[in-house]
Amino acid sequence: MKKLFAILTAVLMCLTMSVPALADDTYTIGICQLVQHPALDAATQGFMDTLTAKLGDKVKFDLQNASGDSATCITIINSFIASDVDLIMANATPALQAAYAGTEDIPILGTSVTDYATALDMDDWTGVTGVNISGTSDLAPLADQAAMLKELFPDAKEVGLLYCSAEANSVYQVEVITGYLTEMGYNCTNYAFADSNDVSSVAMNACATSDVIYIPTDNTAASCTEAIRNVVEPEGVPVIAGEEGICSGCGVATLSISYYDLGCATGEMAYEILVNGADVATMAIRFAPNVTKKYNAELCEILKVAIPEDYVAIN
Repeated sequence: MKKLFAILTAVLMCLTMSVPALADDTYTIGICQLVQHPALDAATQGFMDTLTAKLGDKVKFDLQNASGDSATCITIINSFIASDVDLIMANATPALQAAYAGTEDIPILGTSVTDYATALDMDDWTGVTGVNISGTSDLAPLADQAAMLKELFPDAKEVGLLYCSAEANSVYQVEVITGYLTEMGYNCTNYAFADSNDVSSVAMNACATSDVIYIPTDNTAASCTEAIRNVVEPEGVPVIAGEEGICSGCGVATLSISYYDLGCATGEMAYEILVNGADVATMAIRFAPNVTKKYNAELCEILKVAIPEDYVAIN
């Protein structure tokens, strides 16, 4: 009886001791965001809001912005590794690639990444990475975006695809949607810019030969929408955009996800890893639950683009 009592006492002591330990757990998360623009900002905010709602002051964020420079992403990631953060959130493909190259030990969650197989150069893609990486994809249905272009511009012949050649996921999107547009009878021409310095000149070249321009989900384009609009609006060439932020800046319509919701989903994954012990290597990449047809009312009026009733105006 004494032996049983001693065992029970020991168990109770262990349980009692474990409660404060769990209560005192705090987590530091390093967030590397490639560049500041509405889509990425919304994803970061959704991520932070979700974890703050779940963990309160037990989670701390080290948010750093690379100002569009891939080399700066590497520096930021190295600082997170040196600080031994509990998890890295990489917002956009270059940030994810820097994190992938930087550590095999710290869990990494990507967001605003279109195609993980392309970003991480992985063959035989199964939906999970098998390494210390998972996350959420901002890939909208490219077939449906092509159908949107066809719905709005059935008489167009020439489609210019404007994107940043340095962004692997932009190249991927252009390759995929070109197949759909070609099947629909459009002539497609690529207009790739290397960085923000030549956006305006390349956009001008695209306007010269295109009836309509398609811009994929592209971080450099998203940070240069004013420069693009200053070209396409006076030239009278409408833009179909891969996401809402680009559309609100220089496009007429988009089939877009909610980047805030995408960030929230990434935050849920982080909670599963940090608190519930989920294995990031076996977590499947997740996608935005909904897409919405949206339009830029101001530019549509200026360019005289008729929009069907099932589209929602961007606020």
